[in-house]
Formats: sequence, structure tokens, C-alpha cells
Amino acid sequence: MSTDSPAPRHVPVMLERCLDALAPAISGPGAVVVDATLGLGGHSEALLTRFPDVRLIAVDRDPRALELSAERLARFGDRATLVHAVYDEIPRVLDELDVPEVHGVLFDLGVSSMQLDEADRGFAYSQDAPLDMRMDQTRGISAAEVLNTYGHGDLARILKVYGEERFAGKIASAVLRERAKEPFTTSARLVELVRNAIPAATRRTGGNPAKRTFQALRIEVNGELEVLDRAIPGALDALAVGGRIVVMSYQSLEDRLVKQYLQAGATSTAPPGLPVIPEELQPWLKLLTRGAELATEEEIEENRRAAPVRLRVAERIRRTRR
Repeated sequence: MSTDSPAPRHVPVMLERCLDALAPAISGPGAVVVDATLGLGGHSEALLTRFPDVRLIAVDRDPRALELSAERLARFGDRATLVHAVYDEIPRVLDELDVPEVHGVLFDLGVSSMQLDEADRGFAYSQDAPLDMRMDQTRGISAAEVLNTYGHGDLARILKVYGEERFAGKIASAVLRERAKEPFTTSARLVELVRNAIPAATRRTGGNPAKRTFQALRIEVNGELEVLDRAIPGALDALAVGGRIVVMSYQSLEDRLVKQYLQAGATSTAPPGLPVIPEELQPWLKLLTRGAELATEEEIEENRRAAPVRLRVAERIRRTRR
């Protein structure tokens, strides 16, 4: 992988595993691969380098990520097409590019390294910053607007569902109480509020107590689960027979959704007891991972952001009616 790229250096998560998983599907001439979450372009750069015949279509909702990745991938010329889009828009993007099917799709879900590292984006609870958390800062509402306008019920719901926060109600009550004094604008005040709302015994374990609240706000602001719920079926539908999809998730809600779609495609829909199963009722996906694969201890030592990753791979084994 290039080390003199103008983009900030970052370590792509489970890079070799992703490349190996996609290799059988994209090694031949004419292969097209979609990087659904371009970010700083680490996975895309490695794909274009290792597979010299592949064409890359990469999307990202973050204009800054596209700008940096365009510099990083410029040397590949027209082999790389970068598009400002959310990953549930992949079917539209492919249609506009007149690409009927693809041979590989890679999802690296969650917040990108760049978004975490740029303090003014407000994703990281470890540093004070404006409470934004939008992956695309040109549209949508910020985390501050969520905190300052949502009612108690909606706040508690997103904290409990998206953050899996046991003390969602207490935190929501504290937010309403504090915003009545002064609206929320920066992350440090929210971190302190969460710390004070959670029982002392709970604060002593499990890392920063604000991480679940920040995760919940980020998912709400960016509509991440709703987008993913549309994106996985769209990506699977675009896969050619023999094509492969690789998905890396970083929290249980994402992974559960991905698992449901992949398992559904890999399961026969025939009623039990049929002596012969018609082709249209047979599985059209083959699971290539047993459960979800985790990063190795060595990779986690090199890249701490790999610690929570859950990787799943599937291959399309037959066409289905559209």
C-alpha cells in the first residue's frame, strides 16, 4: 500500500482478509467492485493495486472524504470512479454509470477514521468539539439539534435502541433539564452530563460512559440503520453470479441486520418435506464465513479500531427474479 499518499495515513481494518475474500470474484478481466464506504480510500487503493484489471466504483456521503480519496486514487485514472452518495443509493449510481452488475461489494460500516480524527466533526467523546456528527455536513440535522429539540420519549428511545444504554431515561431527563438552562453546543458538556447521570458503580467499568450516547446520536443523525436496511438488499441485487459481498460491522445492531439479510438469501424458502426443491425456492447466497469473523490479536495491537469489528462474507450462487 502506498505510503506517500497525500491523504492522512490510516490503517484499513482487516485489509488482507477483505482482499482475500473478494479475490476469487474480482481477479479476472472486466471485474467491477463497489467500495460502499470509501472513507480515506485505504481499502480502495489496495483493491486497485492488487487487482490491476478491476474497475472501482466508490461512494461516500462525506464530501471531505471524497476530496482526500480523489487525491489518493488519482494515479489510477479512470479505473476509479468516485461518487458523492449514500450507500443505499448504489443501485441508482450503478444505473447512471450504465453498470448492470458488479462482482464485489465492500462495506466498512460506522464512522470513518477521518471523521473520528477531525475534532470539529464532533464524533469523538474524548475531545471537546461542536456537536455535529453529520457524515455529510451539507445536509440533515446535527447532534446538537437532536439534543435541543427532541422530546424525552424520543431521546430515551434512541439512547436505548441505538446506544443500548441501560440508563436512557435518566440521561434523557438530564438533557431536558440542562438544555432548559442553556442549549447544548459542544461535546464536553454532554460527556459530563452522561457521566453524572450514570451510577458511580457503572462508571468504573466499560470505558467512557458517554460512548453509548454518542453512538446513538450518530446513528440517529445519519439515519444509519434505515440506510443500511435499504443498502444491503440493493447491493445484493447488483451482484453477479459468483460475485461476493464483504461487510464489516462495528456494533451489534448493524451486524444483526447484515446477518438477517445474508442468512435469508442462504436459506431455502421451500416448505418442509418437498422431495424436489424448485430452483426459485433454493438459496441464492452462500455464506463464506461461519458466523462473524473477528480481527486477530495482532491486528488489534496494530489498529485498535479493529477491536469491535464483525466481518461477514457471502457469494451469489444463482440468479433470482427481479
